[in-house]
Amino acid sequence: MYHGNHFVINALCAVCVGIQNKVPMEKIIEGIKNFSLTKNRMEIIERKDKVHIINDCYNANYDSVKAAIEYLGITKANRKIAILGEMGELEEYSKEFHEKIGEEIVKNKIDILITVGDLTKYMIEKAKELGMSKEKMFLCKTKDEAVEKATKLIEKGDYVLVKASLSRGFKEIVDKLI
Repeated sequence: MYHGNHFVINALCAVCVGIQNKVPMEKIIEGIKNFSLTKNRMEIIERKDKVHIINDCYNANYDSVKAAIEYLGITKANRKIAILGEMGELEEYSKEFHEKIGEEIVKNKIDILITVGDLTKYMIEKAKELGMSKEKMFLCKTKDEAVEKATKLIEKGDYVLVKASLSRGFKEIVDKLI
């Protein structure tokens, strides 16, 4: 099962392309049913203590981070925790897009924000500007520091999103949290 409205939109696009190319509806439905994502994309892992880890560390661009945060925002979690890394290859738009993620954090009522990487300070600054308590935001220098912070904070019933570009190695965070 895939989680997030963006997967519905993708499936509808696939249906449209199939219809446009005169693919029988049965084949389109079969293709959607049998679709499987690349590993580390919106993979939800439930721990024994009812903590859910959302492993989405395959890629991180603005749209994918926004979609993952929106999904986290609608979960019925005790608390919603986002562990986010930098989005790469944004060049002169780096500050702007990291700030926009800070806006999404507040808009989607994320309870705790843990970040790793210099550019993530813009997420934190924007979230703080929009009213998120500085006691609920943590800018970490390393992945290990983020794991240590998360481990101290995570409680039963929490959902924890782990999201960054593959090159940032956040799968290590997921592995240590599960």
